Amino acid sequence: MATATPTPKVNRIGLPIVDYRGGKTTLCAGCGHNAISERIIDAMYEMGVQPERVMKISGIGCSSKSPAYFLSRAHSFNTVHGRMPAVATGALLANKTVKALGVSGDGDTASIGMGQFVHLLRRNLPIIYIIEDNGVYGLTKGQFSATADVGSKLKTGVINDLPAIDTCALAVQLGATFVGRSFSGDKKQLLAMLKAAISHKGTVMLDVISPCVTFNDHEGSTKSYKYMQEHEEAISEVGFVPHFEDISVDYDAGSTYDVKMHDGSHLRLRKLREDYNPNNRVSAVSALMEAHEKGEILTGVFYIDTQKPSFTELLNTVDEPLATLPESRTRPSKQVLTEIMAKLL
Repeated sequence: MATATPTPKVNRIGLPIVDYRGGKTTLCAGCGHNAISERIIDAMYEMGVQPERVMKISGIGCSSKSPAYFLSRAHSFNTVHGRMPAVATGALLANKTVKALGVSGDGDTASIGMGQFVHLLRRNLPIIYIIEDNGVYGLTKGQFSATADVGSKLKTGVINDLPAIDTCALAVQLGATFVGRSFSGDKKQLLAMLKAAISHKGTVMLDVISPCVTFNDHEGSTKSYKYMQEHEEAISEVGFVPHFEDISVDYDAGSTYDVKMHDGSHLRLRKLREDYNPNNRVSAVSALMEAHEKGEILTGVFYIDTQKPSFTELLNTVDEPLATLPESRTRPSKQVLTEIMAKLL
């Protein structure tokens, strides 16, 4: 008697998790980037995001290869080094109805791409921007990146004497409306933050410490698995309740921030520090700086603002994707052009 093939479990839109996977990874075994890819797969599946309604954009580097390993049915574009923010901006202006997911690295973002990165932040572009942060250039043999901490040591014994750029503090100061840091080895925290990120309409900037097992996972590195496990300091416990699940009160008043997201979901942040306020930019930056002085690596959601309009909302464009509009709606008539020219005379 033949055994019946079990029906695969599906999500709320009827898709099995295999529909959210990508190609087989070519990154090093144990690379933190692979764990991030797995959490993205889980988050998109659990939130019931249609893969074809997602665009994946990346730059150059080990991190920028990882979009090939998830959401194979999504639209994908691999840009040149450091130019992902500009391409993402153009793509979103052409079609703001898709969910944008940008994956970058600490070299791709904090060095050659810094000029474009800061303008993406200040515009509050509706994108989930993930920095897979390992503190080194993995594709070019492990030189320090701009996020490497002072005193961190390379495998060759070289000590870094330059101050690190804190992308989270930068993002809070410049206008991103959802800023957080996590660790690729913290499955629960990272998954909750990614699910909340999917519900947010604005710039989500997540710096995810992702150890490089080949060049930066040794004694003396401040972005190794061991160092993160010993020095990670969570500012809050992150919980998330999607809009399609029952919203129940399961926390003590005064101990937890409950943030209603744009789609009706709820982000819940249980305070682990008494002075923690995720709605205060000054407090967020101060907490990051104080943790740095103590040698701690702060994780959690540092800042969130669900009221600030996104870049596409500020532009007040029509509801339809601009890329689908006919020429009659995008090209000024001869009369309009004549009037404009007359004003310039």
